[in-house]
Amino acid sequence: MYMVYWTETTQGTSAPHAKEFGSDDMRAAMHFMETLRTRQRAGEGVCFVALSSENPHSVGHAGVAETGPDYQWKKRRS
Repeated sequence: MYMVYWTETTQGTSAPHAKEFGSDDMRAAMHFMETLRTRQRAGEGVCFVALSSENPHSVGHAGVAETGPDYQWKKRRS
C-alpha cells in the first residue's frame, strides 16, 4: 500500500492531507505527487509532499529489533 502525504496552507492556516493508493498502484501515486508538486511550483500553498509505503507481505516486524547475545558486530575501521 502507498500513502501520499502533503500539507496545504491557506491564509496562514496549515492542514495536513493524505491519500491512499493500492499496492499495485505506485504509478498513480507518483503521478498524484507530481500533480501536487506542479501546484507547488505554480505558487500554491502546497508543501511537504511525501510518499510512504508499507509492504503487507513483509517478513518480520517493522522497526529496530534487539540483537541476541551471540551477535558480535565490530566496526571495521577505527
